[in-house]
Amino acid sequence: MQFYINQSIHIHSIKISSISNSSILQIGSAGIIKSLSTLANSGEYTEPAPPVPGHTIVEKK
Repeated sequence: MQFYINQSIHIHSIKISSISNSSILQIGSAGIIKSLSTLANSGEYTEPAPPVPGHTIVEKK
């Protein structure tokens, strides 16, 4: 079975407060969404980031 969808989408304003490696922002229709997760050290940092006040760090083992 095949579906053909025609859409016209006009966005005047969009506010995205947060997006992470696992987030998907979809506007309109998609037949297949393939996930892709990448982690890059674009700032060439050599030490972990400082802790955020009021939050607990949980490490995966």
